[in-house]
Amino acid sequence: MTEDEINDLVYKLQSLLPRPNDDPLLAGWIDLQASASKLLRETCSHIRRLRRELDGLSEQLAGLIATMDADSAEAEIVRSLLRS
Repeated sequence: MTEDEINDLVYKLQSLLPRPNDDPLLAGWIDLQASASKLLRETCSHIRRLRRELDGLSEQLAGLIATMDADSAEAEIVRSLLRS
């Protein structure tokens, strides 16, 4: 998931959050909206961290594979892990 896709998802999800108006019966919605918005921001931040971590692990794996003998037992283990 790219940064643009995450931002687009955030925009779409924010549009689904309840919008309070001047009705006093909806005053509690302000707190609910703030909580939902905070949860959304934290979730997106976590997704971004996971994506960066995955990118780093992918680079490490690519480096490891590049130094392996393609016919070695280690290479076969890596291939079997990638298939599962």
